[in-house]
Amino acid sequence: MATPMDMATKRPGRLQIGALSEFYEDLLRADAFLANNSLASQGKSLLQSFLSQKEGKIRERIAYLAKKRNITPDEMWLQIQKGDAAQLTQDEIADLE
Repeated sequence: MATPMDMATKRPGRLQIGALSEFYEDLLRADAFLANNSLASQGKSLLQSFLSQKEGKIRERIAYLAKKRNITPDEMWLQIQKGDAAQLTQDEIADLE
């Protein structure tokens, strides 16, 4: 099973997500119809809109993780984008105390 880090390194091609539940697929289908979009196009639009709304919180969380690792938020961001970011081990957490 692919991890988020595996997915981060696969840029070419399409993003694939799991199937929606019946209810949410019906909502997406209705939303796509009203917007005169395909399901894929409407899904992309909704995801981009949702991420745009969460961007500030995402960046705050990245800054928190960066501070914990004693690196800059930009360095943390780059590690995540490159797929090099990893969870801290218990030993690394103990060293922080």
